[in-house]
Amino acid sequence: MKPYYWESDHGNFGDDLNLWLWDFLLPGFRDVHSDVLLVGVGTVLNKELLPDSGRKLVLGSGFGYGTLPDMSNLEVWDIRSVRGPLTAQKVGVDESLGIIDPAVMVAEMPEFQHLSKIHKKSYVPHWESAIAGVWSEVCATVGINYIDPRGEAKEVISAIARSELIIAESMHGAILADAFRVPWVAVSTSRNINSFKWNDWAGTLGVTYKPRHVPVSSRAEAIMKGSRFWGVEFEAPQAAVVEPAAGPQTSDGEVLVRQADTTRKSGLRLAAKQVLAVRSALALWQASRAEPQLSTDRALSERKERFLSVLDGVRRDYF
Repeated sequence: MKPYYWESDHGNFGDDLNLWLWDFLLPGFRDVHSDVLLVGVGTVLNKELLPDSGRKLVLGSGFGYGTLPDMSNLEVWDIRSVRGPLTAQKVGVDESLGIIDPAVMVAEMPEFQHLSKIHKKSYVPHWESAIAGVWSEVCATVGINYIDPRGEAKEVISAIARSELIIAESMHGAILADAFRVPWVAVSTSRNINSFKWNDWAGTLGVTYKPRHVPVSSRAEAIMKGSRFWGVEFEAPQAAVVEPAAGPQTSDGEVLVRQADTTRKSGLRLAAKQVLAVRSALALWQASRAEPQLSTDRALSERKERFLSVLDGVRRDYF
């Protein structure tokens, strides 16, 4: 088998964990049934993403974007479980197959056991917010640890597990926090966020998705999301500004002066960004003081047991 996952050009830990999670859950799966695609963690039940040909084994995937592929041919589609009841309804299978997002099983891996807490509060933005926003600066302003979702997946997950509280715009930030028994608060920087996938997962554990609104942190982020920034609505990117070419360097002294000037301007730009992001900082600070959520130990354990039963069936039928 070969694991399928959506590969972001920028990296996204919630998708990238497919590269190694299944080797833990189903050791040896790569050596059997080379014609089968294992469709696992991610919102990937999308006609535009999955190949038309070849057999698919669906283990915990979710729907949320685009159009579902035709999954009626049981000789091609072996649907053992999906992310939650909403995906099950969309796909047309029994809601009992909407078990859990398999990412919760990461917490069972030995390398993530018994990690000490080193962060009081951490923020995990959506990967799009990380690209265009200035969230590391915002977090620094209010004393919150910043976790970049584009980082190496195991490092991101370890940082989540080592936190005492997670503020999550990233859905898998909340999923992994809950799996590690770290209380979490959901936030959103966009009113247009797709809440379907969040509610799909939340419905499996008895938690609710009611994100606190946090304003975008920069003009670039507002442009990317078609959002409002300091009273200005943005819909489309503006033309890039072309910087003039640097002139010849006539002396070492002039080079040093220019370097100092560049450093000064960079400092001023950073200060300006921090001032403009003050609304984001305040909202994020308020979110960090809000009442967090956490599913019950019983609910999480029951869902894990059901998913482990699914894996037992896969081993029996494919190995």
